[in-house]
Amino acid sequence: MRGLRAQAVAARIGEIAPRTARFADQWPTDQDVEILPPVRHALAGIGLSYLFSEDAPALLPYASQLFLAREALVRPSRWEWPRWIPTPARRFRTRQQVAFTDALRPIVHRRRSSGRLGDDMLGQMLRPSPHYGLLPEAAVLDTLPGITVATFETPSRAAGWILLHLARHPRAADRVAAEAASLPADPAATTSTHLGSLRYTQALVSEVLRLYPPSWLLTRRAPRQTQLADYTIDAGSTVLVCPYTAHRDAREYSEPDRFQPERWLDDSGSPAKPGVFLSFGTGPHGCEGAALAMAMLTLLTAQTARRYQLSEPPGPEPSYQVTTLEGLATVGLRLRATLRD
Repeated sequence: MRGLRAQAVAARIGEIAPRTARFADQWPTDQDVEILPPVRHALAGIGLSYLFSEDAPALLPYASQLFLAREALVRPSRWEWPRWIPTPARRFRTRQQVAFTDALRPIVHRRRSSGRLGDDMLGQMLRPSPHYGLLPEAAVLDTLPGITVATFETPSRAAGWILLHLARHPRAADRVAAEAASLPADPAATTSTHLGSLRYTQALVSEVLRLYPPSWLLTRRAPRQTQLADYTIDAGSTVLVCPYTAHRDAREYSEPDRFQPERWLDDSGSPAKPGVFLSFGTGPHGCEGAALAMAMLTLLTAQTARRYQLSEPPGPEPSYQVTTLEGLATVGLRLRATLRD
């Protein structure tokens, strides 16, 4: 989609950066905080603002409820119900999907009738494409709920792991903080050039995504008979791909279990072959929001490390849970932020 391409994201870095700075500013200091809820709220605000600009506040409550509905739908259950049975979780998800669509429809009508389509993601979808022409309203309304939740659902899981690594690797956090010191004092003045200068921060984000890909299991269907290594995959077969284990393949990564952001700064050390790094998928079915996710995560990491030293409270390590479409998340993650000197 045009609105999610790297060039489109780069042009709007000045809108993304202030919200990541606001998240860092609002983190309570010197107390243990369960961090995933505020991370999710902050990234939801960024994602919806990117998609809908001034209409984002009206849609945020519906997006939050849709996220909860998706969580309820994949929550482990004693029973495995056929897909055609309308379980309470499925009915709840359907209601929230309809509520989001009903809230979005008048926004689409207003923009089209006024001719002020906007320069955000919704505006791009309402403009005719040179290849496909004008998208029908039904296509817009069917597509955007999933895209909306995806802008903050998976990045929130990733952010949890990133912040945990800032706490566990203070030297790496110090290096991020030093790099982030070059960001403008006014976050709204941040540009793609500033973002590009955060090379170590981007390396750290990539390394955490390698070790703990927020989507640890991908599924693909073979459209035709395919030979994969020594195996024959029949047409119509579903193939499961596990980035979590693939990213720990010693044939592709030296010391694969070691947290080493520097590997991404060395062209000979970072993976170049297609299919080696799978946190955003690969090929024609790769994540279209990869550029937006990397921008959000990089700036949130930089702004947080710039202000605080993070630490884990004493006690057991946070538990790990598979959730939301095979997502790997830190459950009950609590961190403490102390202002840097």
